[in-house]
Amino acid sequence: MHIQGFHDLKFEAVREAFADLFNDPQERGAALCIQIAGETVLDLWAGTADKDGEQAWHTDTIVNLFSCTKTFTAVTALQLVEEGKLALDVPVARYWPEFAAAGKESITLRQLLSHRAGLPALRELLPAGALYEWPTMVDALAAEAPWWTPGEGHGYAAITYGWLLGELIRRADGRSPGKSIVARTAKPLGLDFHVGLKDEEFHRVAHVARTKGNMGDEAAQRMLKAMMNAPSSMTTRAFTNPPSIMTSTNKPEWRRMEQPAANGHGNARSLAGFYSGLLEGKLLEAEMLEQLTREHSLGEDKTLLTRTRFGLGCMLDQPGVPNATFGLGPKAFGHPGAGGSIGFADPEREVAFGFVTNSLGPYVLMDPRAQKLVKVLAQCL
Repeated sequence: MHIQGFHDLKFEAVREAFADLFNDPQERGAALCIQIAGETVLDLWAGTADKDGEQAWHTDTIVNLFSCTKTFTAVTALQLVEEGKLALDVPVARYWPEFAAAGKESITLRQLLSHRAGLPALRELLPAGALYEWPTMVDALAAEAPWWTPGEGHGYAAITYGWLLGELIRRADGRSPGKSIVARTAKPLGLDFHVGLKDEEFHRVAHVARTKGNMGDEAAQRMLKAMMNAPSSMTTRAFTNPPSIMTSTNKPEWRRMEQPAANGHGNARSLAGFYSGLLEGKLLEAEMLEQLTREHSLGEDKTLLTRTRFGLGCMLDQPGVPNATFGLGPKAFGHPGAGGSIGFADPEREVAFGFVTNSLGPYVLMDPRAQKLVKVLAQCL
């Protein structure tokens, strides 16, 4: 496998570990970027980007980052808090009056950001096309009753997060959520990151496909079993309502829409650059970064049925939990995306890490491929 890009020789072992990924015949394309104290020490890419495995992954290839998008969205909301346009602890209904329906009058932005609002899913089945209709989705969520008492426990809002936070951002900022997020996070840092992709960028988007024959870890198997055995459960509804959520990744409509929980498109460089920007204080003041990275939720996740730990829109490290550690220091924070992409920062080592892939693995939280790369990185530091 021809590995493209460059690396500081100190990180030769990381380059070798990246090359080793492609010994698996199912690994199609991937990219890895590592920055330390704001300086890029490794920027690699390899493999293929198209459906048929004929087109090489290039330096400018981008891919759907799935939930890696959530932290960009959270940072945008927190910038609006810094500007006084939103507040963490006042009712969401102050900005979005319709949201007060069905017992949600006291839910706050802080609860939405930390997955404590009780709104990870919609009970009533929606048609597949609703996924692309912003008003339909936000109106359905405004009418929805919480699945548990808001503030008591947490459950990951895999995709509803995008409409809930996106609608608040839209109301507070006056721009569509994707435009606001990109203008506030990607543009100032010069990142190749998009929420709502223009058609002329489609030619450089990697085609995403699942790997076969791997059942994943215990957490993944538990989720699969729950979704097969309980079609109307909260966990199942979170990922299958509208029913097009899991099957739309490569569709033009999905790429064009602005769904800031799950359809950001970018590369490893944009993830590493974003986390470097956070560590360097370029996106949030120190006080707000502390809010972002402070523990807000810990324990059994009502949606993912595994132990999760969240700040405000980012996942926090759980060093003792194999499927929930980034693999560096205990203060690491970031966000994995479905199938294996991940961006995170370790403030103690000033490391910003971005890994993206178009070969989707079956894991619920951390993908072992990224964890292996981090393990080697730790030995090089």
